[in-house]
Amino acid sequence: MTRLWVSGFLIYYSGVALLLLLFHAARTVVAAVNFDQCLNDIVQNANTTGDLNGLLDGNGNPVSNISDATSISYSMCTSSCGTGQEAFQWSEFSQEFSAWLLPNLALISQLPFGAQYRLDNLMSAVLTIGSPTLAGYSLFITLLNSRWITRRFDLLNDHPNSRSALSILSSLQQVPLRLHPDRERLPSLILPETDWWKCLAEFVDYTHTWSIASATSIAWVIVAYILTVANSLSNVYANVQSNGEATGSMWLWLIPIVVGWLQLSPKCDFERLQAAYDRADRHSMHIGTKDIRHGVGALPASSRRALAITAKENDVMSPDELFTPPVFNYSRSLRWAFTAETVFTVFKEDLEASEKVHSHLPVCGSDGNECGTNDPTDHIETVQYINTKQDNYDKKDRRGSLQHSVMYCAEPDGMQGQCSHWAPGVFTRMFIASCASLALQWGTVGAAFVVGWFTPTTKIGCRSLGYLLYGAISTILAHSAAADPRRASLSTRVALAFSHILRWTGKFFAILNFFLAIMASVFQYSNFYDRCFCNSSVFSRGGAAYDVIIETTAQAAQAKAAWIGALVLACTSASAFLGILNLLLDTLPS
Repeated sequence: MTRLWVSGFLIYYSGVALLLLLFHAARTVVAAVNFDQCLNDIVQNANTTGDLNGLLDGNGNPVSNISDATSISYSMCTSSCGTGQEAFQWSEFSQEFSAWLLPNLALISQLPFGAQYRLDNLMSAVLTIGSPTLAGYSLFITLLNSRWITRRFDLLNDHPNSRSALSILSSLQQVPLRLHPDRERLPSLILPETDWWKCLAEFVDYTHTWSIASATSIAWVIVAYILTVANSLSNVYANVQSNGEATGSMWLWLIPIVVGWLQLSPKCDFERLQAAYDRADRHSMHIGTKDIRHGVGALPASSRRALAITAKENDVMSPDELFTPPVFNYSRSLRWAFTAETVFTVFKEDLEASEKVHSHLPVCGSDGNECGTNDPTDHIETVQYINTKQDNYDKKDRRGSLQHSVMYCAEPDGMQGQCSHWAPGVFTRMFIASCASLALQWGTVGAAFVVGWFTPTTKIGCRSLGYLLYGAISTILAHSAAADPRRASLSTRVALAFSHILRWTGKFFAILNFFLAIMASVFQYSNFYDRCFCNSSVFSRGGAAYDVIIETTAQAAQAKAAWIGALVLACTSASAFLGILNLLLDTLPS
């Protein structure tokens, strides 16, 4: 239902844009410019007057023979032809729109959503379209985090709950995973009689993966892209100014993003995750699982678990951490890595504690004191500490008060107090994810820019500038959104304020870039760019700008070569991103 709603909104917005475009076309149809007719009129006037001023060849050089004139200067174009656009052609527009843009809008519905509120789902779609860099970063950092925690937990295969804990940690990167700050609660994660980990792992074992709808949508985009590219390359001269080759390359990043999320199958449905968490708690209590504390000083039922999957807005650095659509994983990666490392440490200390059991070192007395001697927790029921190797040692050696159990599990010489705030390798993973996402972004958007650059008149015009802005804003947005105030050297309050400013600025750019991506495509198909200013590449040529009206054979061959190069670049970037993704998938928890 969420996918249909988001997809319906995007198609609705495209329909509104189309209606506005038709209204604009109806208003400007009388004032539309026919550049071929304009050039003929200029040539006829030059034949009469002998004045060749403003007539240029395909390279922008003045001509001495009027028959060589295929271009005109920008000043002559505006004075003789006007500032309007070429006439809007509905048949041409509908063909390009349905072939290049519509399949990609439909493919957006296959992205994973699952937020608690529809507005957050819509924002996730806008953020994905507005910043492919951020979408690719969130996808890749999720994969790298899963690989990292899998390798960490491979050291704990002897622990009975380690595989379930690994599955939970890897699956719950879409929630604000938190550990209670009270370290005395951590042994509740490894109590031998609890099956909470296994219950939760089973209850959240649902997938957002391949379906007939998703496979059909992806196949539709790929087949439509291949057919339209083949048709475009077979006739370079036709509709060179409104051809959708560039926009097709610009949207090609969407295929590896959708396929990647389908392969990772993120657990991001807020309602199902919350229900699974509550159900696991009820189930573990129903079968007799006891909490660490009972009687006087017992923990309230709502806070018994040391691990939580929800948080309040004032408990997180950014509200984006609360949104379950996986495009927001960028905001949770640092905190998630720290939480996962802490859970790993608890399990590791558990295995190390089992070595003490081998030496018949009891929980009571491990700190030099005997049980019951000046123990402030005598009124609390004792805890049996787990022996992960299931040896037949005296159970009395593995029982003690909460205080003794925590000290028994702790690393010697106060090593637990020296834990870094950053999980191992977290910045390396962030760097790798950034490089992968930037390569995907600029491989596809860069290909669109190349097509725009080599479309006569060459260099930066309205088309190529639009693609360049889309890529640049996407990159800036990714940097702004991923900024973490804990890395700032200023005071916490100033750092938080700066982080919020960057976040809201990033959201603004995401919305702006979302409209830019769609409108750039619509403008391309509707001949909106086919006007003197855009055709003359004024941005880069300045006073030497000129408008190529009749493309020469050499220019057509150059444009075709650029299109082929851009096609190879875009397809290689998307394929490489997917290829690397699949190479790394084999180490994920099963």
